[in-house]
Amino acid sequence: MTTAPCGRAPERQRTATAWAVLFIFLRLGVTCFGGPIAHIGYFRNEFVVQRRWLDERAYADLVGLCQFLPGPVSSQVGFSIGLMRAGYLGGVAAWTGFTLPSAFALVLFAYSASALVGPIGLGLLHGLKLVAVAIVAQAVWGMARTLCPDRGRASIAVVAALIILFVTSPFAQIGAIAIGGIVGLWFCRALPTSDIGHVAVPVSRRAGAAALLAFVVLLFALPILGGHGAPGRFSLFDAFYRSGALVFGGGHVVLPLLHEAFVTPGLVSDDVFLAGYGAAQAVPGPLFTFAAYLGVIVKQSPHGVPGAFLALLGIFLPGILILIGVLPFWDSFRSRPAAQAIMRGVNATVVGLLGAALYTPVWTSAVKSSGDFGLVLVGFVLLTVWRAPPLFVVVLSAVGGIVLGQIT
Repeated sequence: MTTAPCGRAPERQRTATAWAVLFIFLRLGVTCFGGPIAHIGYFRNEFVVQRRWLDERAYADLVGLCQFLPGPVSSQVGFSIGLMRAGYLGGVAAWTGFTLPSAFALVLFAYSASALVGPIGLGLLHGLKLVAVAIVAQAVWGMARTLCPDRGRASIAVVAALIILFVTSPFAQIGAIAIGGIVGLWFCRALPTSDIGHVAVPVSRRAGAAALLAFVVLLFALPILGGHGAPGRFSLFDAFYRSGALVFGGGHVVLPLLHEAFVTPGLVSDDVFLAGYGAAQAVPGPLFTFAAYLGVIVKQSPHGVPGAFLALLGIFLPGILILIGVLPFWDSFRSRPAAQAIMRGVNATVVGLLGAALYTPVWTSAVKSSGDFGLVLVGFVLLTVWRAPPLFVVVLSAVGGIVLGQIT
């Protein structure tokens, strides 16, 4: 029996059906805990080591592409693998399998959260809010070390945080990202460029251009429709779509965007928002499925299961559209020093956005006592020093919240 060359799969694997892709990613969607970095490790073991659908270099190039773009990195990597194995249906199958388990769990939590009353129930919800503080702090710490290793990028992050903390305009996040990209082009161009490889995908330039056009049209048309008397579903879809379209750096960065879209106008309360965000850490799969929870509880029609479906479609669609849009043009674009400099500035801005979100609403809404701070500190050390599984920290914080509720 002959073995396929490195980087190529046997013929029977290269003709994988969308159903096969769906079942593989459904299993991953049930077992992939730990956030996008851990998901990328699971995918590597599954598709590079075990199935040999890609070689190491091709997989690294694919991950690099998805990290460059706005949207959920692990979901985009999974969609790309499904796309390469079974065409567009394979991409949809990969996204569906990886997303549904966590979305289903968070919908169930949204319906059951209202039943959590009394000291125990309130303590449990408070513990979930506190674990959100620890997890966001871990994300800020890790991303700052990687994306802001020098004075220039650290300064970009600080300026971005100050913009978010002191500017109340709903366009503050967009402005901060734009400023970060411009400043990055100025300050980060002298840094050495990254090595590039080749990523081959079955997307034509015409299809890519159509996807990019759809991405831009939806980004600008949805707010116009929502502001001119269109049904509420358009404004709801727009809120999730804009959040998904402006997220650079992974799932945690969507927190300030969703907070601005839903908590600031009073569609969701701070406590309920952070409790759901804490619960999202306890389930496998992409963190973007937090949108399903918000779609159920939002004080605007549609909500419930239809709202969850609309939320998932809205928050994931921009990342998929822009991924399809840039795939045919990626190789030539990312080799340009100017493009890499812009993205260094944008990535540093992301750290500032998340740092501002760590203070408000995450810290200010959850930490009310020395006991709260102690529980957050324990969770942060467990995550960053002991490398404890996030699920363990979530359970510990939930129990700690119950205990604090009993003794205070």
